[in-house]
Amino acid sequence: MSMKNQSLQKSQSQMKNQTSAAGSVRRKKRSSSFISSNVTTKRQKASTLHHSWARLSPPHPWGVKPDYVIAPTAVCACTDCRVRLTDLQQGSPPLPSSTEPARDPDEDVYTKFFMNHCCYDAIPTSSKLLIFDTTLQVKKAFFALVANGVRAAPLWDNRQKCFVGMLTITDFINILHRYYKSPMVQIYELEEHKIETWREVYLQYSITSLISITPDSSLFDAIYSLLKNKIHRLPVIDPESGNVLHILTHKRILKFLHIFGSMIPKPRFLQKRIEEVEIGTFKKIATVQETATVYDALSIFVERRVSALPVVNEQGKVVALYSRFDVINLAAQKNYNNLNMTMREAIEGRSCCVEGVLKCYPHETLETIINRIAEAEVHRLVLVDEEDTVKGIVSLSDLLQALVLTPAGIDALFS
Repeated sequence: MSMKNQSLQKSQSQMKNQTSAAGSVRRKKRSSSFISSNVTTKRQKASTLHHSWARLSPPHPWGVKPDYVIAPTAVCACTDCRVRLTDLQQGSPPLPSSTEPARDPDEDVYTKFFMNHCCYDAIPTSSKLLIFDTTLQVKKAFFALVANGVRAAPLWDNRQKCFVGMLTITDFINILHRYYKSPMVQIYELEEHKIETWREVYLQYSITSLISITPDSSLFDAIYSLLKNKIHRLPVIDPESGNVLHILTHKRILKFLHIFGSMIPKPRFLQKRIEEVEIGTFKKIATVQETATVYDALSIFVERRVSALPVVNEQGKVVALYSRFDVINLAAQKNYNNLNMTMREAIEGRSCCVEGVLKCYPHETLETIINRIAEAEVHRLVLVDEEDTVKGIVSLSDLLQALVLTPAGIDALFS
């Protein structure tokens, strides 16, 4: 009997050990399953964060923080999901947005293109660059611009040992408009003043400092700076040597896109008509009558801050385009003392190398207009109807704002 009890106790002990071992295995499996669940959760979270996000702000490699951020309406670059950046900014996991309408997947293709290319990429292999000392006479400086066929030059201050600004055609227009009295009175300020003297006068009513960019900054940053500051010339300055490498313009940026844009797919919105996308200026168009004087045109340039004026006849039809660059020809022809001449006379007497009146029509596609501007290397087209009546102006600034900045949620042109 005792042997049976011993045998029973032994079997019970073995069963208890097996049950304990099985419970241990189940606990291990349960614990292992919990760990696996945690790993899966982390992987799922990681997978939701792997997307290529639109940057909250453009790069600032030289420590200069830009004064803008991408608006919350910008979305994830991944086409598989649409995520609002507000979720990312608040620190919460991004969630797909079901309320917002789906955007074209190629809407921001130009934004990404210019974000991924730096200013150095757009600098040509060979180009002409003029640099003026601030002690140079204003008249000689403008003659040098005409002789070399350039429209602006950086200004070097030998006392400060740095670049302090730019001399542009706008300065020439402001001098003529400010000091012109009559054809019988010589403009002393143009004949005798030095650049530094004019800058002292000009800076009294205009707080202006040199706006520049580094070669490693993105072309996206360059476009923003050009449009935000409403300038047409942006010096690219090496931060180490302080040398000016190039003067970046709207035309150069568009030409860069025109040359290398074939490597990226064409967005579908390029096939839309200009009347559909409404890119350009269509209200309060600044024009000048061909019977008006050149001084009248200068007044419009200064007051309206436009870069070109469609010249219209008595019927309101556009017959020419008078740009700021045409004004510099007054220096070449030494006609700047006679600003009472009519616009018709000024147009007939200008050199043949200036921009003609290039037009576009509301039914033409955006791609056609971009190609026309890029091939003609002009800054704008005059939008007209079938009777050649001015309906608007489509400029490079309008195009760059619509193609590059607007998809990123930035409105630099009208801010």
